[in-house]
Amino acid sequence: QVQLVESGGGLVQAGGSLRLSCAASGRSLIFYAMGWFRQAPGKEREFVAAVSWSGGSTDYADSVKGRFTISRDNAKNTVYLQMNSLVPEDTAVYYCATGRTQVGGIRRGDYDYWGRGTQVTVSS
Repeated sequence: QVQLVESGGGLVQAGGSLRLSCAASGRSLIFYAMGWFRQAPGKEREFVAAVSWSGGSTDYADSVKGRFTISRDNAKNTVYLQMNSLVPEDTAVYYCATGRTQVGGIRRGDYDYWGRGTQVTVSS
């Protein structure tokens, strides 16, 4: 049974930073891409960032490019999302997910296992 546990969310002022972590158990992440998605109240869950199995390739939603950085530590079975220059529009529950392949994707269907999420709130 694969389990993903997100942490690092919280309340931060606009312009601030947070670092999210996603720890996996039950499966080695080394052969799979990882992704972060987010869901704001009343909105669909949307793609944020993805990283390939090796960490050598990354992809970002246009809304977070230049502000967020996804990375992974396969030895620790953990993926991270560094979020800088946060704005109120970044407020959402953030979810990590394991990709079905080594390269990931931007669609929810490209991922199979999901964490329960961590709340990020950015105040203006």
